Amino acid sequence: MSFLTGLAAMAAATTLSGQAALPQERPETLARLMACRSVADSTARLACYDAAAGALDTAERQGDVVVIDRAGVAETRRQLFGFEMPSLPRLFGPDGGGGDIESIESTLQSASLVGEGRWVFRLADGSVWRQIDSERVRFDNRPGEPARVRKASLGSFMLTVGGSRAVRVRRQ
Repeated sequence: MSFLTGLAAMAAATTLSGQAALPQERPETLARLMACRSVADSTARLACYDAAAGALDTAERQGDVVVIDRAGVAETRRQLFGFEMPSLPRLFGPDGGGGDIESIESTLQSASLVGEGRWVFRLADGSVWRQIDSERVRFDNRPGEPARVRKASLGSFMLTVGGSRAVRVRRQ
């Protein structure tokens, strides 16, 4: 990843919090690096860049600043599909890092009947989904069966295994 791509990605990186997304200023380490552009003397500008880049490198190594590229953002958004996190759009920039993910496709790793005729589905991508409706469902409970989870109305999700009918689920 080029230095400028890393800087652009870092500018969008923030930490998750339970608060509503509020506009935030650039991290101090990035602001100091960008301030070096306004230094007129080339020797002083280079010294400024060297110092700011060193501070940025240290912050990244210590975990104070996280650098993520677009592919990393897309993968993280996919892994977080189904979780309700009000601050998630701000994590990926003002527009949420791209369009909303409407569905994910994976394969069934396992499914367990947990009582009252409800199922817990474990998918190959590591996500776990619990059935929240009381509808009976018939499906091939075999690892490797295709599974699809899609957004449904009122913030809910529907899961389909193979050719079965969809059941309402919640991410665990």
